[in-house]
Amino acid sequence: MPTVEFEGETIEADTGDNLRRTLLDAGLSPHNGAAQYANCHGNGICGTCAVEIVAGEVAEPTGQERRRLKLPPHSLDSGLRLSCQLPIEDDLVVRKHPGYWGQKIEDDDS
Repeated sequence: MPTVEFEGETIEADTGDNLRRTLLDAGLSPHNGAAQYANCHGNGICGTCAVEIVAGEVAEPTGQERRRLKLPPHSLDSGLRLSCQLPIEDDLVVRKHPGYWGQKIEDDDS
């Protein structure tokens, strides 16, 4: 049974569970601020559930995920992933960054 570490919490999940849904079911949000209420509810079109996968293996991005991450303020090169498009297949360590879309990646060295 894979686990997800997010914001100091460790959550157990079934293999194949959706990352966004797993976080929400645990009372944790992959969204920042008002995006908790104004989002696409897991359809992969708003980009507000973007997270960084710090550790663990994840599937390649879906076509929907790639299309959304190509649009500002995101970038395919950022390394962020849409939690609504990620099945949990492995133990994961997940980080949410600041910004409405979670796009403001902070430099750990500063």
